[in-house]
Amino acid sequence: MNKEELLNELIGSGALRTPELIEAFQKIDRRKFVLEEYEAEAYGNFPLPIGYGQTTSQPFTVAFMLEALNPAVGEKILEIGTGSGWQTAILAEMVGDEGKVTGIERIPELKKMSEANLDEYSFVEDEKVVLVVADGSKGAPQELVPPGGFDKIIAAASGKNIPEEWKSQLKIGGRIVAPVENKVVVVDKISEKDYKMTEYPGFAFVPLIED
Repeated sequence: MNKEELLNELIGSGALRTPELIEAFQKIDRRKFVLEEYEAEAYGNFPLPIGYGQTTSQPFTVAFMLEALNPAVGEKILEIGTGSGWQTAILAEMVGDEGKVTGIERIPELKKMSEANLDEYSFVEDEKVVLVVADGSKGAPQELVPPGGFDKIIAAASGKNIPEEWKSQLKIGGRIVAPVENKVVVVDKISEKDYKMTEYPGFAFVPLIED
């Protein structure tokens, strides 16, 4: 499968619908974010190993979760588990020059990998992306939380619940999209104490690494 065939499959399945996201998927080449030995399989609609027991997620899953997240120009987004940086780059493309993506990665070697991969697009150099090594289950280091909180939070690895730290770092009116066990969970923050939760079962994820 080539890049256009993958894109057409994602659009045909209904996973990818928004014109801006389709454009970002076209611009950000998954092949640049996989290990060299898997380049021939870069456009397959399945996860690929990136080392250290982690994977770059299946394109269908990435598309589904990003559509649910609905990232927009100017937003401040927290990404838990940057992995190889593919989704990070798509998010940076979506938020534009006025926005920012803060990426948390637990494994130092993967943080270095994602930084190297993101060099292709100058996102780190232009400060559209900030990457740190930390325990993502606890959210972002406090000094990186924007005033009022993040507009959106997305996670790539599955925990047993949505951490309270993520909820506290989300602005009112913001949204979290994250795996919980075998489900994609969408959490909308209605007020300081009220949340609306929607679940989509039938997915598989690597576990969220915690200290």
